[in-house]
Order: sequence, then structure tokens, then C-alpha cells
Amino acid sequence: MGNRIYENLLPAPKNGGFKMDGYYIWCGSVVQGEDGKYHMFASRWPKEYGFAAQWLFNCEIVRAVSDTPVGPYTFAEVIFERRERSYFDALNQHNPSVKYWNGTYYLYYFGTTYGGPIPAVGEKISQERDVEVWNRKRIGLATSKSIFGPWERPDHPLLEPRAPGHWDCTITTNPSAAILPDGTTYMIYKSREYAGSTLQLGVARAPRPEGPYTRLQEEPIFQFENPDFHVEDPFLWWEDGKFHILIKDDFKNDSGGVTGDWGAGIYATSTDCLHWDISNDPKAYTRDVLWDDGTRTVQANIERPNLLFHDGKPTHLFLATGNGTQPWDFVGNTWSMVIPLKKTVSEHS
Repeated sequence: MGNRIYENLLPAPKNGGFKMDGYYIWCGSVVQGEDGKYHMFASRWPKEYGFAAQWLFNCEIVRAVSDTPVGPYTFAEVIFERRERSYFDALNQHNPSVKYWNGTYYLYYFGTTYGGPIPAVGEKISQERDVEVWNRKRIGLATSKSIFGPWERPDHPLLEPRAPGHWDCTITTNPSAAILPDGTTYMIYKSREYAGSTLQLGVARAPRPEGPYTRLQEEPIFQFENPDFHVEDPFLWWEDGKFHILIKDDFKNDSGGVTGDWGAGIYATSTDCLHWDISNDPKAYTRDVLWDDGTRTVQANIERPNLLFHDGKPTHLFLATGNGTQPWDFVGNTWSMVIPLKKTVSEHS
């Protein structure tokens, strides 16, 4: 069996997706609203702050809209406002992932809060403060009966870190949830044991999307013998009686990782969301992008995969991206791009 995502990628519309003048755009999760239009939830922060640590202090989640899945998407609104610092997500929100089930929209994300002044444009952020605030990342879940809101924003994180001594005692972040037909929800999240240690993925389950969530095992999933193999940016879904996942191959020290292609997507399946079968041909997408005008580019980054579904089948792949000569060295904007999938996409294609 080949890779069901890679084999069904179509050329990416060069004028598709979501861009905003004056802003870095990251992430990008799309759902069809009750109005029949397509609504993307994305992260943004002003370009004048730069792409480095400032995103952790000055990011917000926005909604953009398009008549078609490919876009281009037009900015509609900011979803959350900053609020009193005692809340876990008071000053920064990032990494939205939107789902719809049983008449409700569920917006998973992570947020941060921190002490001290909000960094200004051009202000250098110390490594100590960066790490301190980074370790305050917590998963949240906002809900709404309408794609237009209002969104009921939580007072407390959806999932807290565990006590020191566990692998996930620092943060909970980068949530991706699969809501089964009966409402049972599996959520993959990211954490690590201490600053500088390897980021890893865990799984929690709840009887309903809003929780309460219980971890399914003590240890993380996707453990590799080679410590330089590293995966992140999960996108989880349930289809045809099993779990499916896309994750970024973020290997270190030229180890080659799972795909041999840094930044590429990995496709895997599971029956229990714990034990994963990585495809024999694991590469789901790469930084080498074929555009609809016939040109090709190697993107500096391809991050945060998200799929749009119609009738339970994936039809469009969304990715955070940016141009540049090397990873994280962006020239111009970053944006959420889209790659349509062939209509015949199926597990046995």
C-alpha cells in the first residue's frame, strides 16, 4: 500500500490559502460553517515584531472566510481578546484546531500568560524569559453553537501537565483531537520533561470533546531507538474504523528521521491511538511544492498539517509555510497554504 495522502496531492493554488499584509500567519484549521462558507482559524502576529520569540508573547487567533475550500481566505475577526493575567491564556493564543460535532464548534488551542511587561517592537527577549513563558503553554478549548460566535472561553486548561518526574511535566500544547461518532474524543498533545529535552507526544481520552480527559498511558507515543528521531505537529483523525495521523519529521543532527526528508509529513494509522503503524512509504508531503502554474519551489518550512473533510473523507490539506533559503529563515510573509486532494482519496488508493 502506498501513502494515501502523498499519492493524492494535487497542485497547490498559488493564490489560495490565507495571507495578511503586515502579519505573520501560522497554523490554519478549516471547517465549513452553517453558512456554507469555509472558515479558517489561524494564528497571527504583526511582522514588525519579527518571527523569533515574539510570537510567544504577541500572537492571537483569527478567523478568515472563503466561498471555496482553496480560498483565498479573507480576514473576518479576532477570536479572543487579551484578558486579566491570572487566566492561563490571558496574553497569547496560538495553534487553533477547529472541529464540529453534534451542533457545536470546538476550538482547541493553547495559550500563555506571564509576568512582567509585554515585549515591545524591537525589544530583545532573553533566553531565560523565553523559556519561562514557553513553559507556561497550556491547552484550552473554546466552544460555540455558531461559527460566528460568541465563543465560550474556558477559565482553566483542558489538560494540565503532570507532576515533576513525568515526561510531560512542563507544558501541554499543540492539541489535535479526533471526535468519534458517539462523542468519545481522543486528543494528542505535546510536552517534554525539562527545557531542552526532546519534545514528545502523548494521548488523552474523554467521553465528550469538552472532557474530562484522562491520559491513556504513562509513556509517550512514537518512541524511537535513535534519540535524534523527533516528530511533532500532530494532526489526528478517525476514519473507517481507525485512527490516522500526520506528523512532522523533525529529525535532528542529520539523522535522516523516518522519511529522510527534514520537514516532511509522516502518515501512520492505529486501532487504539497508542500503537502506530507507520506506512511503508511514510512520506505524506514535503517542502518541495508543485504549484498550479506549473512551477516548483522548496519551501523554507512546511508545518502544522490540518485536513478539511467532506462526508468524512479528507479533501484539502492545509499547511503553514514561508519562502526562504533554509528552515526558519523566511523571506517575506508566512501564510497558510492549501493542497487539494484527489476526489478518489481512500485508504486503498
